[in-house]
Amino acid sequence: MKEIRIHARAGQGAITTAGILGSAYFIKGMYAYAFPYFGAARMGAPMNAFVRVDDKPVRMRSQIYEPDFVIIVDATLMRGANCLLGLSDKGIAVINHKEGIQAPKPKLKQKIYLVPANKIAQETIGRPLGNTALLGAYAAATGELDLNTMQEAIRERFTGKIQEGNLEAVKQGFEFIINNK
Repeated sequence: MKEIRIHARAGQGAITTAGILGSAYFIKGMYAYAFPYFGAARMGAPMNAFVRVDDKPVRMRSQIYEPDFVIIVDATLMRGANCLLGLSDKGIAVINHKEGIQAPKPKLKQKIYLVPANKIAQETIGRPLGNTALLGAYAAATGELDLNTMQEAIRERFTGKIQEGNLEAVKQGFEFIINNK
């Protein structure tokens, strides 16, 4: 079983991100379970979303404490919390880059990728919501999913002009990692 933990603030689309990621794995032919966890339901509050993936039905419903992969939508969360806590020794983290925020030092075999996801989103979607760019980066960094599968999951979630922008954002996030590995 693979486990993914997503760190964000309420209102930044972490639940949507988890849902799209789960859909992409489902398209790939795997079982996926995506779910959120948040305390006080207020805009801007720190929250998590989780995705579990396996080749057999996923029955576990608890939070993820030892993820294989971490996606950090809001890098400012790293100021007050260890977002990489529990990340497996060979884990991969994809972080939405923000000026002035230093990436944590990885353990020996961990990999950390900083992606200008909000900048990509601003250029492709017209809003600085970098979730789909981060999903493209996740796919390229982990090798878990290919670009076509991610784009198919985007097509299932969005329509019209929003779909077009998000398809381009996921592509640019994917290519950013490929070009900077």
